[in-house]
Amino acid sequence: MAILANDSGAKIARGPRWLRSLLRDEYGWKTPEELILFSTATLVGLGTGLGAVAFIWLLGQIGDLTQWMQAVLGGVVGLLLAMGMAGLIVGFVIDRWAREAKGHGVPEVMEAVALRGGLIRPRVAVAKVLASSITIGTGGSAGREGPIVQVGAALGSTIGQYFHFSGDRIRTLVACGAAAGIAATFNAPIAGAIFAQEVILNNFTTRYFGMVVISGVAASIVSRTFLGDKPAFLVPAYPMEHLAELGVYVVLGLLAALVAVLFIRVLYKFEEFFDSRPVPLYVRTTIGMVLTGLVALILPGREVLGPGLHLIGEAIAGDFNLGLGLMASLLLLKMLATSFTLGAGNSGGVFAPSLFMGAILGGMVGQMAHSLWPGVVTNPGAYAIVGMAAVFAGAARAPITAVLIVFEMSGDYKLILPLMLATVISTFLAESLFRESIYTLKLRLKGVHLQGGRDVDILQGVSVAEVMGGGMNTIHDTASLTELSDVFSQTRSHGLLALDRSGKLSGIVTVTDLDRAVSEKLPRSTPVAQIGTPFERLVFAHQDESMGEALARMSVRGFGRLPVVSRENPHQLLGVIRREDIIKAYNVGLARRAELQHRTQRAQLRNLDGTEFVEVILGEADGAVGQTVQEISSALPQDAILVSVRRHGQVLIPHGTTRFEPGDLITAFIHTKDTDALRSGLCKTTQATLL
Repeated sequence: MAILANDSGAKIARGPRWLRSLLRDEYGWKTPEELILFSTATLVGLGTGLGAVAFIWLLGQIGDLTQWMQAVLGGVVGLLLAMGMAGLIVGFVIDRWAREAKGHGVPEVMEAVALRGGLIRPRVAVAKVLASSITIGTGGSAGREGPIVQVGAALGSTIGQYFHFSGDRIRTLVACGAAAGIAATFNAPIAGAIFAQEVILNNFTTRYFGMVVISGVAASIVSRTFLGDKPAFLVPAYPMEHLAELGVYVVLGLLAALVAVLFIRVLYKFEEFFDSRPVPLYVRTTIGMVLTGLVALILPGREVLGPGLHLIGEAIAGDFNLGLGLMASLLLLKMLATSFTLGAGNSGGVFAPSLFMGAILGGMVGQMAHSLWPGVVTNPGAYAIVGMAAVFAGAARAPITAVLIVFEMSGDYKLILPLMLATVISTFLAESLFRESIYTLKLRLKGVHLQGGRDVDILQGVSVAEVMGGGMNTIHDTASLTELSDVFSQTRSHGLLALDRSGKLSGIVTVTDLDRAVSEKLPRSTPVAQIGTPFERLVFAHQDESMGEALARMSVRGFGRLPVVSRENPHQLLGVIRREDIIKAYNVGLARRAELQHRTQRAQLRNLDGTEFVEVILGEADGAVGQTVQEISSALPQDAILVSVRRHGQVLIPHGTTRFEPGDLITAFIHTKDTDALRSGLCKTTQATLL
């Protein structure tokens, strides 16, 4: 048997017999739960480290083959032929075996953690290694960190599924694999652990941190054993000579945010363009690789091909003596080449290209500042180091990871203050200019809106009435502080709803309010109404609202509970929303989404011909407006599946109590012959717009 661990403790699940005999005897478990979890994290780290070594070796072999083709056929012809063949093979591999291997991979890992309990198909790891090694080895402009992160995540998910761990533990092992991937690729175990929590889990906890650190350390040991114990870049000592340099680093942070946002927009514009072409994936990937090769031929040296780590090393080592015009061309062409490679569907990461563009930007700023203030700015190479972190932080919205990974890759601590300053400025400005990161935008375009590691759109399809708590802890607003203290002790609650003599809601009082009253030495007879939050300042929820709206209201103020009141009479208390109700709502929404996806897939399998997705926009006078799905179900075609409702930019997963509003964009999966019947059922009074 294997251990299935969750918040309520260890559970027993079916598993291999050898594990059963190892872990359990007739008296109970032989091995503590924590030891099992840390052992599996170590296993994930070791496996990911070996995968990284194999991946880097395969990259070298494909690179040698590409060089041979150029030597035999000529530099230009050999390069374009090798890249075209690579795109053809990569497109076929991805389309045939694992669509998740398309692009840079990290968003797929985030989606698996947020929506599928960390479940990733094992074949993804094999397909990702093969597709990415061919893409990057032949010259595709992409990084090797994204593939290794996805490989490590797939390995962690596979091990968790094999041992029948709970969803929470599988998600943790996925994060362990991601941390191990960064640690093995860049020899940066600390940054790998932070990346897993800051980007993949979007949640910092001591329990998670311990496991991802163990996994990252194990992966680093393997990579150092086979690849050597050297930092990714050899960096001279770059102390900050003058405090006035901080002003230049502020400018660098601002410019880095602009470059990061431009990179995100350009990359996804090209991805949208390629995805909209009515041609097979392997045609798109082939065209993307050939275009990347043509872009590389514009400048001598073809520096925009591959990850570009060697050029980064030259920039930060002080040997980067290029003109400003040439550096600006390198930056823009690298952005264009990466967009061609990954936007067309080839496989690779965006981490290294971000570092490349950051190093070039930093070199430009350093050189300009040195020419203007040679007595203040003495080391232009230092700005290349800081630029790397700032551009990546602006693109990924991961400032802690950016600071630590550049620090670990360079081994230079003397620039830590400028690093922190520039990355924070870049992150905040980039977020204010463009809400989504280079990772979350891909999910947003698929209708997945992550907040705190969870898809908030799922909550839009769950009403407050479905999950609100009914067992409310209340107290009369005339009760004294002594009575209030007694109620808190008895209920073990941190907040109470205050009611007046007629039972109407009059406010909320919390433990913090009581502590403040005690510290101010108020009389024990002071009524609750004087220390709590009065009714006029309360924030409410209503039964017919979505949990997404309620969560947004709670998160803005940081509330731990939200009273649910009647729309007709706000003083009438109907229930309360607590933090645990949010988790319940999220699970309900996940179950509904999974059910709808399953029903849609079954419908597609049953009706490969003669079915389609149809979108209908409701007008103000349409019959469905104001009615629920359940109320109009009898008027719709029997096999119609209402997939989603888009309202005010939000995607709702419809259920029986979902009430339609004017302007709703309804997506349905139906037989083509039932299109008119669907329109008639939704629009009894007037005709809606059918897209």
